[in-house]
Amino acid sequence: MTDPLVSTAWLAERLSSEDIRIVDATWFMPGEGKTGAEAYAAGHIPGAVFFDIDAIADHATDLPHMLPSDAAFAEAAGALGLRRDLITVVYDGQGIFSAPRVWWTLRVMGFPEAFVLDGGLKAWRAEGRPLETAAPDITVTTIEPAFDPSLVRDLDAVRATLAGHDAQLVDARSAARFRGEAPEPRVGLRSGHMPGARNVPWNGLVKPDGTMKAGPELKAAFQAAGVDLNGPIVTTCGSGVSASLLALALARLGRDDVAVYDGSWTEWGGRADTPIVTGA
Repeated sequence: MTDPLVSTAWLAERLSSEDIRIVDATWFMPGEGKTGAEAYAAGHIPGAVFFDIDAIADHATDLPHMLPSDAAFAEAAGALGLRRDLITVVYDGQGIFSAPRVWWTLRVMGFPEAFVLDGGLKAWRAEGRPLETAAPDITVTTIEPAFDPSLVRDLDAVRATLAGHDAQLVDARSAARFRGEAPEPRVGLRSGHMPGARNVPWNGLVKPDGTMKAGPELKAAFQAAGVDLNGPIVTTCGSGVSASLLALALARLGRDDVAVYDGSWTEWGGRADTPIVTGA
């Protein structure tokens, strides 16, 4: 399995398999007035556990849903019954939006067989597949902490990248936010983008039915933005969620080494000492 996505048909055939764990990673943008936990309780894929992006996070910072420590993650993942020797399939309610964030987190934390459900719950519902509202019985597991730093960038690393031009920064936010023409959804952030960053809006990579576009279309989108698909890449966005979607799309193109700037624009745009430019 080289594609980081699996189809609804693939999952439906293996729904009762003991070799698979299913994770609901539904999350909503600030201001939408709903929560992933509420959506999960209203109906989820049978056997799925709920991964709360905001709860399984570093609470020592005021930045949203930053990666927790490897030890904290291992404890939380164990409480959900996750295991590294099983296949983990992550989905969300919107199609493909927040599931890639958990897919990326699992990879950072040493899970070798993590995949995203193409089309997510949106496609699953549209096909009339089964849902349940009760949470499954969970057998708690013990997981050893692990962490792959190559897939993560922090503020200092991004500063160094800008200074050394040693990687391409690719921003998943909308074109209007990237250019500084639209306000940020989080109060107090400056508008614009990092100097030299490229813009590949995440929603241009997903079809109306919630599934991800095919490889040639993904490749064309990155190339149109001036991204060298053979060079080092760091993705960024508003808070590290849609940046993970870019990493997922790049993994479909064979680039499973792409790093995500965890703090993204919430960190960068919230400071007074970080360079920002506006316009295209």
